[in-house]
Amino acid sequence: MVQPHSTSPILRYTASALAVALIVWIYFSMLHVNHTTVSLTLLLYVLFIAGRWGLSNAIFTSVLATLAINFFFLPPIGKFTVADPENWVSLGAFLVTAVLSSRLSDRVRDEAKEAKSQRVEMERLYDFSRQLLTTDNILDLLNSIPRIITATFFTEGTALLVNSRSSVYHSGRSSEQISDEMLRSASRERDIQRNDEKRICLVPLMMGLRPIGALGILGKCPSRQSVEALGSMVAIAVERAGAVEQLGKTEAARESERIRSALLDSVTHELRTPLTSIMGAVSSLRSELQLNVQERNELLSIIDEESGRLNRLIEEAVEMAQLDAHEVQLDLQLHPVGELVDQAVRNAQEIVAAHPVTVRLPNDLRPVFFDLRMIEKVLHHLLENAAKYSPPGSPIFISAEETKDALVVSVADRGVGIGMLEKSFIFDKFYRGTGQRYQVHGTGMGLAIAKAIVEAHGGTISVTSQVGHGSVFSFELPVQSRTSGPAHTN
Repeated sequence: MVQPHSTSPILRYTASALAVALIVWIYFSMLHVNHTTVSLTLLLYVLFIAGRWGLSNAIFTSVLATLAINFFFLPPIGKFTVADPENWVSLGAFLVTAVLSSRLSDRVRDEAKEAKSQRVEMERLYDFSRQLLTTDNILDLLNSIPRIITATFFTEGTALLVNSRSSVYHSGRSSEQISDEMLRSASRERDIQRNDEKRICLVPLMMGLRPIGALGILGKCPSRQSVEALGSMVAIAVERAGAVEQLGKTEAARESERIRSALLDSVTHELRTPLTSIMGAVSSLRSELQLNVQERNELLSIIDEESGRLNRLIEEAVEMAQLDAHEVQLDLQLHPVGELVDQAVRNAQEIVAAHPVTVRLPNDLRPVFFDLRMIEKVLHHLLENAAKYSPPGSPIFISAEETKDALVVSVADRGVGIGMLEKSFIFDKFYRGTGQRYQVHGTGMGLAIAKAIVEAHGGTISVTSQVGHGSVFSFELPVQSRTSGPAHTN
């Protein structure tokens, strides 16, 4: 069927007249029916025309049909006169019915068209609101809003001004037609401004009674209700992203303060102690006291031991900085798990000397790709942590298992355990347990380094613990392809 917008008015009127002529010719020349049948048929056709081509065309068809009924079917036949007064009533009733029916049909058509338009705009608004939630970064959001509006509502361009920002964000041809001054002026207004000549729509962005900016739309502008909803959505999205940005800054400042306090605490308790010992030993050696060989050797041993301790602290700090900056290069090779555990236990022999270490490894564990030196550090830190926070003589257990897509290595101890509140902080840099902070030496970087190394391998690390009964630290390494060769990654 030919649509209204694709047919000129002259052709529509001509087609209506030809259709009426065809119906009348069939009924008058071939079927010889009475005027009632003709009237009902033509009335149906008028309703069809009203639904397809609008009210004006339907009224034209109604008048034409009335004249045709009068001329061909009401006596005297062939004249535009009516002999029987009752037929005047019939003609009048037909014309009134046809016009009123056409009006109702045209209204239904307009309402259906409007409902369809509103449904389309609602779908576009929903799609727009969904796309607004794809980012919480305020700069990305401000840059994407004009582009999304232009693509979603098929406008020629969109411009966005936020009062708290110095820049105006454009898409399409908006920068050519919508000036910054127009947007600033619109942001001070309360109502939507439309310029039909320039095809520009300016929408103030309001949060309650507070203006936060303005939106400019070039080209076909949606309905007033949609534009108001669009402005509200943009205002809420901008405020939400701004609040998220501010929250992030607050959290960053709070985390920075926490790390600074932890670092100062670590420096105070971990760096001062070996420095004090070294300075005391040096002072004794330089004094005029008569020291025998054994005493001098003891002082030199203190200097050597505490210097090594300082060196380890500095190495841990440097390694943590490199891991945070993703500057560590992993040498991924295929290694048996047993080789990893043996090397870690051997290197930590001095640390775990006071604890019996039990290793439980299944015989069917397959080799896994990982950086042996780095993962051995992870296991070393876990063994050191278990030894520090367990009473002398308590056992330490090392176990491993292979799940569907990961290798899980666990270190269990029978130490003091970790409280529920501390579990969420245990892998943070410089964090140390509140109960053992001053009884056990350490900087609080060991578990943070272990976490960073495991995550660099694409794995995870976790802890389960019960206060007074010990802890189990476990890390998972993804099981990669068994057929791929050695790899290097940053």
